Amino acid sequence: MAEPVDTEEVGPGNINAGRLWVGGFATAIVAALIVIVGVYIARGILNIPVLAPKAASNFGNSTTAVYAALAAVTTLVATGLLHVLLLGAPRPLVFFTWITGLAVLAVAAAPFTQPASTSSKVFTCVLNVVTGLVVISLLTGVARTAIKPHPDPRPPDPGPRPPDPGRRYPPDATRPYPQDPERRYP
Repeated sequence: MAEPVDTEEVGPGNINAGRLWVGGFATAIVAALIVIVGVYIARGILNIPVLAPKAASNFGNSTTAVYAALAAVTTLVATGLLHVLLLGAPRPLVFFTWITGLAVLAVAAAPFTQPASTSSKVFTCVLNVVTGLVVISLLTGVARTAIKPHPDPRPPDPGPRPPDPGRRYPPDATRPYPQDPERRYP
């Protein structure tokens, strides 16, 4: 079993960039779907007019598509940030979590600066926080799988060594080597 990767020693040669970016694209799709499903739940089930007037459909209007696309693009920007941090930051996942966590805090407060009903503001805030936390969670997990483990600099353990053949054994030693049970040593 491989030992845990020390993310303090990550560098350009230790990152599987393909895996990181494929995971980033998959996370972007998840973020966009969270927004679409969240708007559908708010408008269709809870009757909260999120992102569009009440007359719009359960999926809202074109604003929902822009919101979902913005979530996906922001996730790809976060993937780029994560890649840069993995290339040279001393503790990349800690810095990534703090940077994106503060960004989530900012987008959570943003709905309260808009002229809308309180229920719409609260639901949009919750939707932003859920989307942000999912993105942070998925991307940190993707980063852990994209970090290639360092080869162990220690030589492999050869196991137990056989007794030294030049060693003199006491007269009562009858079987120092199991493969030669009849041999006696002076």
